[in-house]
Amino acid sequence: VGVVMDVTSGQILAMSSLPDFDPNDPPEKNDPGMFNRAAKGLYEMGSTFKLFTVAAALEQGTTQMDRRYDVTSPFHLRDAEIHDFHPENHPLTPAEILIHSSNIGAAKIGLELGGASQRAFLEKAGLLAPLAIELPETAQPQFPEHWRDINTATISFGHGVSVTPLHLAAGVSALVNGGLYHAPSLLAGPPGDGDRIIGEATSAKMRQMMRQVVTEGTGGKADVPGYEIAGKTGTAEKAGMGAYRKKAVLSSFVAVFPAEAPRYLVLVMIDEPQGVAESFGQITGGWTAAPAAGRIIAQIAPMLGQMPKPVARTEGKGAGND
Repeated sequence: VGVVMDVTSGQILAMSSLPDFDPNDPPEKNDPGMFNRAAKGLYEMGSTFKLFTVAAALEQGTTQMDRRYDVTSPFHLRDAEIHDFHPENHPLTPAEILIHSSNIGAAKIGLELGGASQRAFLEKAGLLAPLAIELPETAQPQFPEHWRDINTATISFGHGVSVTPLHLAAGVSALVNGGLYHAPSLLAGPPGDGDRIIGEATSAKMRQMMRQVVTEGTGGKADVPGYEIAGKTGTAEKAGMGAYRKKAVLSSFVAVFPAEAPRYLVLVMIDEPQGVAESFGQITGGWTAAPAAGRIIAQIAPMLGQMPKPVARTEGKGAGND
């Protein structure tokens, strides 16, 4: 899946779902190419959901930028054990939880926020209802009927709620554009007022942390000289027969640019990427979707009137957990 969206209005500038088909020679209706994964497919979006967890907690005051969370050992909640892909050996701030994509840290932030507040925020961000879009292809997100502590914890890092890629794009747009949610639309036109979901101060913090994900964390391979890309990686294990499949993942990267005052969002999602030599066998979003998003931005930004700044490249640290 690929999506390009104007974060100031919700207008969808480009949308792609593969496999595709030739409209001059359409296949049978049950052909995989006839399914619009961007607007109809429901997926657990993994660590990209940590953005909503941190934004909600900052907005409601249950966490602060200088708060630190112990992520040095697995987190036990009843019979569940939550762990990090690459554990850090020191407590992390909310920014560092996003930079290193810590499941443990996100779960602790989410539990402090509380299930009722978490669900209310996801509703405000348009993530729990079908999108009002000019397409017959819409989907009802899937989420728990009973929102228990274990649900709150796993939803905090992107497991337990399934949404479409367009849901994610619209929600993240609101986090970075000053805090206003705009329903995604295929039509051009002046943006409406939008619905406020966070304040401008929280939105500024989200932009800062998402930029750090690219300059210091898991999104380093999305960096493009001169464009100050901000974003978040995601790697979600796919559900199988009663368990998650460790080697079958949905990898994603949601990017916005320019980071200081974002105008455009690019979302890339890859279904079951396979490790290759260039990714050193890795299949996470930082190694697969992030570099694809960076290449897309490098090509489309000049078409959108966004020219690169004459600055030296800031090297990211790598691809980390996601």
